[in-house]
Amino acid sequence: MLSILNVFHWNIDPIIFQIGSFGLRYYALCFLAAFVVSYVLMLRVFNREGKSQELLDQLSIYIFLGTLIGARLGHCLFYEFDYYMAHPLEMILPFRISNNNFEFTGFQGLASHGGAIGIITALWLFSRKTKTNFVWIADRLVLVVPLAGAFVRLGNFFNSEIIGLPTSLPWGVVFEKHDEIARHPAQIYEAICYVIIFLILWAMYQKNSKPKPGLLFGIFLVLLFGVRFGLEFFKENQEAFEEGMKFNMGQLLSLPFVAIGFYLIFKKPKAAPAKK
Repeated sequence: MLSILNVFHWNIDPIIFQIGSFGLRYYALCFLAAFVVSYVLMLRVFNREGKSQELLDQLSIYIFLGTLIGARLGHCLFYEFDYYMAHPLEMILPFRISNNNFEFTGFQGLASHGGAIGIITALWLFSRKTKTNFVWIADRLVLVVPLAGAFVRLGNFFNSEIIGLPTSLPWGVVFEKHDEIARHPAQIYEAICYVIIFLILWAMYQKNSKPKPGLLFGIFLVLLFGVRFGLEFFKENQEAFEEGMKFNMGQLLSLPFVAIGFYLIFKKPKAAPAKK
């Protein structure tokens, strides 16, 4: 509800329903919606280019596993290394063992940069397995990744996580699970930016279904991780070790992706072999 100060107060329960230690979260539904919507759009792309749905089904399995494994390991290794080195099983199990009791936690802690690495690794494995050109499939997959990222950030908003810095702007949000301070809704900022990136890439593809190899992939990397770098200035640091750093972990991890993106954009295509 809106207060007299025109600040939005957010205190929704992130768990839709709970049975024992298992609870269905809005985040899980957003994560599922990301894959469903991405699949539908990718099916349109595959149909347009004469690729089979069976190939897309195989790709979807690779991407799902690559995203989940990469995002999970990324969080554990980039943000909470010390804890998970002491509790390695919790990196791969969706529950915590405490005093001989099992507590279902789900995979709390997923890092987008780890997810990106996981997706790229999955694409490489998929391209080798199916003899599909890596750059071709990457150029098509990045059409839907930003939209999927927007759904994930909405899930973060429902969880009241990845909160922004304090603000006096009229659209500030009070995340009551944390404090009574109006903050930047950084998750919403990021979701909106990702939707805009999706619209840009989708429009480019609709205009030219056969762009220079690697161009869409490069533009995606520059735009998405450039946005990620910039929006980190509006967020609270996620871990204590980031305090005092000029650039936080999310920003440092974004720079290599941006650099690779510029390389792909300005890389000259290989000249066609001369006809004899």
